[in-house]
Amino acid sequence: MKILLGPFSQILPLSGLSLKGTLQDEQLTVIEKGGVVISAGRIVAIGPYKALLQEHPDCEVAFIDKPMVLLPGFIDCHTHICYDGTRNRDYAMRIAGKSYLEIARAGGGIWDSVTKTRVADLVTLVENTVARANRHLQEGVTTIEVKSGYGLNFESEVKMLRAIQQASLHTAATLVPTCLAAHMKPRDFSGTEEEYLQWALDELLPVLKAESLADRVDIFIEETAFSTKAALTYLQKAREQGFVATVHADQFSAGGAAVAVAAGALSADHLEASSDHEIDLLAKSDTVAVVLPGASLGLGMHYAPARRLLNAGASVAIASDWNPGSAPMGDLLVQAAVMSAAEKLSTAEVLAALTFRAAPALQLKEAGQLLAGFAADMQAYPTADFRDILYYQGKMKPAKVWKKGELVQSSYDNKG
Repeated sequence: MKILLGPFSQILPLSGLSLKGTLQDEQLTVIEKGGVVISAGRIVAIGPYKALLQEHPDCEVAFIDKPMVLLPGFIDCHTHICYDGTRNRDYAMRIAGKSYLEIARAGGGIWDSVTKTRVADLVTLVENTVARANRHLQEGVTTIEVKSGYGLNFESEVKMLRAIQQASLHTAATLVPTCLAAHMKPRDFSGTEEEYLQWALDELLPVLKAESLADRVDIFIEETAFSTKAALTYLQKAREQGFVATVHADQFSAGGAAVAVAAGALSADHLEASSDHEIDLLAKSDTVAVVLPGASLGLGMHYAPARRLLNAGASVAIASDWNPGSAPMGDLLVQAAVMSAAEKLSTAEVLAALTFRAAPALQLKEAGQLLAGFAADMQAYPTADFRDILYYQGKMKPAKVWKKGELVQSSYDNKG
Protein backbone atom coordinates (compact mmCIF):
# COMPACT_ATOMS: atom_id res chain seq x y z
CA MET A 1 0.00 0.00 0.00
CA LYS A 2 1.24 3.46 -0.91
CA ILE A 3 0.63 6.45 1.35
CA LEU A 4 0.90 10.10 0.36
CA LEU A 5 1.89 12.39 3.23
CA GLY A 6 1.30 16.10 2.90
CA PRO A 7 1.03 18.88 2.19
CA PHE A 8 4.05 20.04 4.17
CA SER A 9 4.81 23.75 4.28
CA GLN A 10 8.37 22.89 3.28
CA ILE A 11 10.34 19.73 2.58
CA LEU A 12 14.14 19.76 2.77
CA PRO A 13 15.33 16.55 1.11
CA LEU A 14 19.00 17.48 1.73
CA SER A 15 19.89 16.04 -1.66
CA GLY A 16 22.35 17.24 -4.27
CA LEU A 17 24.80 18.62 -1.68
CA SER A 18 28.50 17.88 -1.30
CA LEU A 19 29.69 15.40 1.30
CA LYS A 20 32.64 17.64 2.13
CA GLY A 21 33.41 21.29 2.71
CA THR A 22 31.32 24.40 3.22
CA LEU A 23 27.61 24.74 2.47
CA GLN A 24 25.46 27.83 2.08
CA ASP A 25 21.76 27.96 2.90
CA GLU A 26 21.10 29.09 -0.68
CA GLN A 27 22.22 25.64 -1.83
CA LEU A 28 19.37 23.91 0.01
CA THR A 29 16.55 22.54 -2.08
CA VAL A 30 13.27 23.60 -0.46
CA ILE A 31 10.07 22.05 -1.79
CA GLU A 32 7.19 24.37 -0.93
CA LYS A 33 3.82 22.72 -0.26
CA GLY A 34 5.41 19.35 -0.83
CA GLY A 35 4.46 15.76 -0.31
CA VAL A 36 6.11 12.36 -0.05
CA VAL A 37 4.86 8.96 -1.20
CA ILE A 38 5.97 5.99 0.91
CA SER A 39 5.51 2.25 0.57
CA ALA A 40 7.02 -0.73 2.40
CA GLY A 41 9.13 1.55 4.56
CA ARG A 42 10.75 3.40 1.68
CA ILE A 43 10.25 6.63 -0.19
CA VAL A 44 8.60 6.16 -3.58
CA ALA A 45 8.43 9.78 -4.69
CA ILE A 46 8.85 13.29 -3.36
CA GLY A 47 7.78 16.61 -4.85
CA PRO A 48 4.95 19.16 -5.01
CA TYR A 49 1.91 17.78 -3.22
CA LYS A 50 -0.63 18.54 -5.94
CA ALA A 51 1.51 16.88 -8.58
CA LEU A 52 1.90 13.76 -6.46
CA LEU A 53 -1.87 13.58 -5.98
CA GLN A 54 -2.28 13.37 -9.75
CA GLU A 55 0.67 11.05 -10.37
CA HIS A 56 -0.29 8.58 -7.62
CA PRO A 57 -4.11 8.43 -7.58
CA ASP A 58 -4.03 5.00 -5.91
CA CYS A 59 -2.41 6.35 -2.74
CA GLU A 60 -4.03 6.49 0.65
CA VAL A 61 -3.73 10.12 1.71
CA ALA A 62 -2.46 11.06 5.17
CA PHE A 63 -3.39 14.74 5.24
CA ILE A 64 -1.18 17.16 7.16
CA ASP A 65 -3.49 19.93 8.32
CA LYS A 66 -1.00 22.13 10.22
CA PRO A 67 2.14 23.98 9.11
CA MET A 68 5.09 21.59 9.17
CA VAL A 69 8.61 21.30 7.80
CA LEU A 70 9.77 17.81 6.81
CA LEU A 71 13.41 16.70 7.23
CA PRO A 72 15.23 13.37 7.13
CA GLY A 73 15.59 11.69 10.50
CA PHE A 74 18.77 12.60 12.34
CA ILE A 75 21.68 10.14 12.57
CA ASP A 76 23.62 10.20 15.84
CA CYS A 77 26.90 8.50 14.94
CA HIS A 78 28.56 8.58 18.40
CA THR A 79 26.82 7.63 21.66
CA HIS A 80 27.45 5.61 24.83
CA ILE A 81 23.81 5.08 25.85
CA CYS A 82 24.29 1.51 27.14
CA TYR A 83 25.33 1.98 30.78
CA ASP A 84 24.05 1.93 34.34
CA GLY A 85 24.27 4.57 37.04
CA THR A 86 25.15 8.25 36.81
CA ARG A 87 28.25 10.34 37.36
CA ASN A 88 26.48 13.28 38.98
CA ARG A 89 29.17 13.39 41.68
CA ASP A 90 31.79 13.86 38.93
CA TYR A 91 29.81 16.71 37.44
CA ALA A 92 29.38 18.46 40.79
CA MET A 93 33.12 18.18 41.41
CA ARG A 94 33.91 19.44 37.90
CA ILE A 95 31.78 22.58 38.14
CA ALA A 96 33.27 23.19 41.59
CA GLY A 97 36.68 23.39 39.93
CA LYS A 98 38.17 19.90 40.31
CA SER A 99 40.37 18.61 37.49
CA TYR A 100 39.88 15.41 35.49
CA LEU A 101 42.74 13.73 37.38
CA GLU A 102 41.44 14.87 40.77
CA ILE A 103 38.02 13.40 39.94
CA ALA A 104 39.60 10.14 38.78
CA ARG A 105 41.70 9.88 41.94
CA ALA A 106 38.52 10.34 43.98
CA GLY A 107 37.00 7.27 42.31
CA GLY A 108 35.23 9.03 39.43
CA GLY A 109 35.76 9.04 35.69
CA ILE A 110 35.27 6.20 33.23
CA TRP A 111 36.17 3.59 35.85
CA ASP A 112 33.17 4.65 37.96
CA SER A 113 30.84 3.82 35.06
CA VAL A 114 32.71 0.56 34.46
CA THR A 115 32.16 -0.46 38.07
CA LYS A 116 28.43 0.30 37.93
CA THR A 117 27.87 -1.26 34.51
CA ARG A 118 29.73 -4.45 35.37
CA VAL A 119 27.34 -5.21 38.24
CA ALA A 120 24.20 -4.35 36.24
CA ASP A 121 22.34 -7.33 34.83
CA LEU A 122 21.50 -7.77 31.16
CA VAL A 123 17.83 -6.85 31.61
CA THR A 124 18.73 -3.55 33.27
CA LEU A 125 21.14 -2.61 30.48
CA VAL A 126 18.55 -3.49 27.83
CA GLU A 127 15.89 -1.39 29.55
CA ASN A 128 18.26 1.56 29.99
CA THR A 129 19.35 1.45 26.36
CA VAL A 130 15.78 1.18 25.05
CA ALA A 131 14.63 4.10 27.19
CA ARG A 132 17.43 6.36 25.94
CA ALA A 133 17.01 5.25 22.34
CA ASN A 134 13.28 5.94 22.49
CA ARG A 135 13.87 9.43 23.89
CA HIS A 136 16.26 10.07 21.02
CA LEU A 137 13.65 8.73 18.58
CA GLN A 138 10.99 11.07 19.98
CA GLU A 139 13.40 13.93 19.30
CA GLY A 140 13.87 12.97 15.65
CA VAL A 141 16.97 10.77 15.91
CA THR A 142 16.08 7.66 13.92
CA THR A 143 19.53 5.98 13.75
CA ILE A 144 21.85 5.70 16.77
CA GLU A 145 25.36 4.31 17.09
CA VAL A 146 25.84 2.69 20.51
CA LYS A 147 29.23 1.81 22.02
CA SER A 148 30.27 -0.71 24.62
CA GLY A 149 33.31 0.31 26.67
CA TYR A 150 31.98 0.28 30.23
CA GLY A 151 32.72 -3.42 30.61
CA LEU A 152 36.45 -3.72 29.87
CA ASN A 153 36.52 -7.46 30.49
CA PHE A 154 35.21 -10.36 28.44
CA GLU A 155 32.00 -11.00 30.37
CA SER A 156 30.91 -7.37 30.64
CA GLU A 157 31.83 -6.28 27.11
CA VAL A 158 29.86 -9.20 25.68
CA LYS A 159 27.01 -8.41 28.08
CA MET A 160 26.88 -4.80 26.88
CA LEU A 161 26.88 -5.75 23.21
CA ARG A 162 24.21 -8.38 23.78
CA ALA A 163 22.18 -5.72 25.58
CA ILE A 164 22.52 -3.40 22.57
CA GLN A 165 21.49 -6.24 20.26
CA GLN A 166 18.44 -7.07 22.38
CA ALA A 167 17.53 -3.40 22.80
CA SER A 168 17.34 -3.08 19.02
CA LEU A 169 14.40 -5.50 19.11
CA HIS A 170 12.46 -3.23 21.47
CA THR A 171 12.85 0.18 19.82
CA ALA A 172 11.91 1.40 16.37
CA ALA A 173 15.22 3.26 16.16
CA THR A 174 18.08 1.61 14.28
CA LEU A 175 20.93 0.82 16.69
CA VAL A 176 24.46 0.38 15.30
CA PRO A 177 26.75 -1.41 17.81
CA THR A 178 30.45 -0.57 18.25
CA CYS A 179 32.96 -2.40 20.45
CA LEU A 180 34.86 0.12 22.58
CA ALA A 181 36.72 -2.41 24.71
CA ALA A 182 39.69 -0.07 24.11
CA HIS A 183 38.12 2.76 26.14
CA MET A 184 40.95 2.57 28.68
CA LYS A 185 43.19 -0.14 30.10
CA PRO A 186 41.15 -1.50 33.00
CA ARG A 187 42.59 -1.05 36.46
CA ASP A 188 42.27 -4.76 37.18
CA PHE A 189 44.36 -5.77 34.14
CA SER A 190 47.95 -6.26 35.26
CA GLY A 191 49.67 -6.21 31.86
CA THR A 192 50.70 -3.44 29.48
CA GLU A 193 48.42 -1.54 27.11
CA GLU A 194 49.77 -3.66 24.25
CA GLU A 195 48.98 -6.85 26.12
CA TYR A 196 45.45 -5.67 26.89
CA LEU A 197 44.78 -4.78 23.26
CA GLN A 198 46.21 -8.12 22.14
CA TRP A 199 43.86 -9.82 24.61
CA ALA A 200 40.93 -8.02 22.97
CA LEU A 201 42.13 -9.09 19.52
CA ASP A 202 42.66 -12.72 20.54
CA GLU A 203 39.82 -13.37 22.97
CA LEU A 204 37.05 -10.82 22.52
CA LEU A 205 36.79 -9.76 18.88
CA PRO A 206 36.51 -13.30 17.45
CA VAL A 207 33.50 -13.97 19.72
CA LEU A 208 31.85 -10.69 18.69
CA LYS A 209 32.30 -11.63 15.06
CA ALA A 210 31.02 -15.18 15.58
CA GLU A 211 27.90 -13.96 17.42
CA SER A 212 27.36 -10.97 15.06
CA LEU A 213 27.43 -8.63 18.04
CA ALA A 214 29.55 -5.95 16.34
CA ASP A 215 31.62 -5.38 13.23
CA ARG A 216 32.97 -2.01 14.38
CA VAL A 217 35.73 -1.17 16.85
CA ASP A 218 36.69 2.09 18.52
CA ILE A 219 39.71 3.13 20.59
CA PHE A 220 40.34 6.14 22.81
CA ILE A 221 43.72 7.66 21.93
CA GLU A 222 44.84 9.91 24.75
CA GLU A 223 47.50 10.24 27.42
CA THR A 224 45.06 8.72 29.94
CA ALA A 225 44.00 5.92 27.57
CA PHE A 226 46.02 4.42 24.67
CA SER A 227 49.09 5.59 22.78
CA THR A 228 49.09 6.33 19.07
CA LYS A 229 51.49 3.47 18.35
CA ALA A 230 49.49 0.84 20.24
CA ALA A 231 46.23 2.15 18.75
CA LEU A 232 47.43 1.97 15.14
CA THR A 233 48.59 -1.62 15.59
CA TYR A 234 45.27 -2.54 17.21
CA LEU A 235 43.19 -0.95 14.45
CA GLN A 236 45.24 -2.60 11.71
CA LYS A 237 44.90 -6.03 13.31
CA ALA A 238 41.18 -5.52 13.93
CA ARG A 239 40.78 -4.61 10.28
CA GLU A 240 42.47 -7.90 9.33
CA GLN A 241 39.74 -9.64 11.34
CA GLY A 242 37.04 -7.89 9.30
CA PHE A 243 36.22 -4.98 11.60
CA VAL A 244 35.85 -1.36 10.51
CA ALA A 245 37.13 1.38 12.76
CA THR A 246 36.28 4.67 14.37
CA VAL A 247 38.54 6.58 16.76
CA HIS A 248 38.19 8.80 19.84
CA ALA A 249 40.73 11.33 18.56
CA ASP A 250 42.33 14.60 19.67
CA GLN A 251 40.04 15.28 22.62
CA PHE A 252 42.71 16.67 24.97
CA SER A 253 45.89 16.22 22.91
CA ALA A 254 46.60 15.78 19.20
CA GLY A 255 47.70 12.57 17.52
CA GLY A 256 44.55 10.49 17.28
CA ALA A 257 43.25 12.00 14.05
CA ALA A 258 46.47 11.06 12.25
CA VAL A 259 46.04 7.47 13.44
CA ALA A 260 42.43 7.45 12.27
CA VAL A 261 43.43 8.58 8.78
CA ALA A 262 46.38 6.15 8.62
CA ALA A 263 44.13 3.26 9.70
CA GLY A 264 41.43 4.14 7.19
CA ALA A 265 38.91 4.73 9.96
CA LEU A 266 35.38 5.69 9.01
CA SER A 267 35.49 8.61 11.44
CA ALA A 268 37.66 10.53 13.86
CA ASP A 269 35.54 11.78 16.76
CA HIS A 270 36.03 14.68 19.24
CA LEU A 271 38.88 16.74 17.64
CA GLU A 272 38.83 19.53 20.22
CA ALA A 273 42.65 19.54 20.26
CA SER A 274 43.15 19.20 16.50
CA SER A 275 45.68 21.59 14.96
CA ASP A 276 45.98 22.74 11.36
CA HIS A 277 47.99 19.59 10.64
CA GLU A 278 45.21 17.23 11.76
CA ILE A 279 42.59 19.35 10.03
CA ASP A 280 44.51 19.14 6.76
CA LEU A 281 44.89 15.35 7.11
CA LEU A 282 41.16 14.90 7.67
CA ALA A 283 40.23 17.23 4.81
CA LYS A 284 42.36 15.21 2.38
CA SER A 285 40.93 11.88 3.55
CA ASP A 286 37.60 10.05 3.45
CA THR A 287 37.50 9.92 7.26
CA VAL A 288 34.48 11.82 8.62
CA ALA A 289 35.31 14.45 11.24
CA VAL A 290 32.72 13.94 13.99
CA VAL A 291 32.43 16.84 16.42
CA LEU A 292 30.81 16.36 19.82
CA PRO A 293 29.50 19.62 21.30
CA GLY A 294 27.85 17.78 24.18
CA ALA A 295 31.26 16.86 25.56
CA SER A 296 32.42 20.48 25.32
CA LEU A 297 29.32 21.62 27.18
CA GLY A 298 29.67 18.93 29.83
CA LEU A 299 33.38 19.51 30.39
CA GLY A 300 33.25 23.29 30.10
CA MET A 301 35.85 23.35 27.33
CA HIS A 302 36.12 24.80 23.83
CA TYR A 303 34.35 23.24 20.87
CA ALA A 304 36.02 21.23 18.15
CA PRO A 305 37.11 23.48 15.24
CA ALA A 306 34.13 22.69 13.03
CA ARG A 307 34.41 25.95 11.07
CA ARG A 308 38.05 25.39 10.25
CA LEU A 309 37.40 21.76 9.33
CA LEU A 310 34.69 22.76 6.86
CA ASN A 311 36.76 25.58 5.40
CA ALA A 312 39.59 23.12 4.83
CA GLY A 313 37.25 20.78 2.94
CA ALA A 314 36.55 18.08 5.53
CA SER A 315 33.28 16.21 5.95
CA VAL A 316 31.88 17.23 9.34
CA ALA A 317 29.20 15.34 11.26
CA ILE A 318 27.74 16.35 14.62
CA ALA A 319 26.97 13.68 17.23
CA SER A 320 25.78 13.80 20.84
CA ASP A 321 28.42 11.69 22.67
CA TRP A 322 25.55 10.89 25.08
CA ASN A 323 27.30 9.29 28.06
CA PRO A 324 27.08 9.37 31.87
CA GLY A 325 30.27 11.37 32.36
CA SER A 326 31.17 14.16 29.99
CA ALA A 327 27.94 14.44 27.95
CA PRO A 328 24.91 13.46 30.05
CA MET A 329 22.43 15.80 28.32
CA GLY A 330 22.05 13.70 25.19
CA ASP A 331 19.98 16.29 23.30
CA LEU A 332 21.50 16.27 19.82
CA LEU A 333 19.58 19.23 18.39
CA VAL A 334 20.26 21.51 21.37
CA GLN A 335 23.96 20.72 21.18
CA ALA A 336 24.12 21.29 17.42
CA ALA A 337 22.19 24.55 17.63
CA VAL A 338 24.38 25.96 20.41
CA MET A 339 27.56 24.93 18.62
CA SER A 340 26.36 26.47 15.37
CA ALA A 341 26.20 29.89 17.03
CA ALA A 342 29.69 29.54 18.52
CA GLU A 343 31.35 28.11 15.41
CA LYS A 344 29.30 30.10 12.87
CA LEU A 345 27.91 27.10 11.01
CA SER A 346 25.21 27.68 8.43
CA THR A 347 21.84 25.97 8.75
CA ALA A 348 22.75 23.87 5.72
CA GLU A 349 26.01 22.77 7.34
CA VAL A 350 24.28 21.81 10.59
CA LEU A 351 21.47 19.86 8.95
CA ALA A 352 23.99 18.10 6.71
CA ALA A 353 26.10 17.24 9.75
CA LEU A 354 23.09 15.62 11.44
CA THR A 355 21.98 13.61 8.44
CA PHE A 356 23.73 12.64 5.19
CA ARG A 357 27.23 13.60 6.32
CA ALA A 358 26.84 11.41 9.41
CA ALA A 359 25.67 8.44 7.30
CA PRO A 360 29.13 7.44 5.94
CA ALA A 361 30.48 7.27 9.49
CA LEU A 362 28.10 4.32 9.96
CA GLN A 363 28.37 3.00 6.39
CA LEU A 364 24.72 3.88 5.70
CA LYS A 365 24.03 4.15 1.99
CA GLU A 366 20.28 4.90 1.90
CA ALA A 367 19.75 7.20 4.88
CA GLY A 368 20.08 10.86 5.71
CA GLN A 369 18.25 12.19 2.64
CA LEU A 370 14.68 12.18 1.38
CA LEU A 371 15.09 10.46 -1.98
CA ALA A 372 13.19 7.77 -3.88
CA GLY A 373 14.47 4.40 -2.74
CA PHE A 374 15.78 5.66 0.60
CA ALA A 375 14.39 4.57 3.96
CA ALA A 376 11.36 6.63 4.99
CA ASP A 377 13.05 7.88 8.18
CA MET A 378 11.57 11.37 8.55
CA GLN A 379 10.66 14.07 11.04
CA ALA A 380 8.32 17.05 10.80
CA TYR A 381 8.65 20.26 12.82
CA PRO A 382 5.64 22.43 13.77
CA THR A 383 6.61 25.49 11.74
CA ALA A 384 6.29 26.86 8.21
CA ASP A 385 9.94 28.00 8.03
CA PHE A 386 12.89 25.58 8.40
CA ARG A 387 15.04 28.35 9.88
CA ASP A 388 12.98 28.18 13.09
CA ILE A 389 14.49 24.79 13.94
CA LEU A 390 17.91 26.20 14.87
CA TYR A 391 16.52 29.60 15.79
CA TYR A 392 14.84 28.10 18.85
CA GLN A 393 18.13 26.38 19.75
CA GLY A 394 16.67 22.92 20.06
CA LYS A 395 13.61 23.89 22.09
CA MET A 396 11.37 23.18 19.09
CA LYS A 397 11.01 19.40 18.82
CA PRO A 398 9.52 17.39 15.96
CA ALA A 399 5.75 17.06 16.05
CA LYS A 400 5.92 13.84 14.04
CA VAL A 401 8.58 11.20 13.50
CA TRP A 402 8.42 8.30 11.04
CA LYS A 403 10.73 5.29 11.08
CA LYS A 404 10.65 3.15 7.94
CA GLY A 405 7.36 4.83 7.08
CA GLU A 406 5.71 4.05 10.41
CA LEU A 407 4.56 6.97 12.54
CA VAL A 408 6.38 6.53 15.86
CA GLN A 409 5.77 9.92 17.45
CA SER A 410 2.98 12.45 17.01
CA SER A 411 2.05 15.58 18.93
CA TYR A 412 -1.08 15.92 16.82
CA ASP A 413 -3.99 13.58 16.48
CA ASN A 414 -4.48 13.74 12.71
CA LYS A 415 -3.53 10.56 10.88
CA GLY A 416 -0.49 12.02 9.15
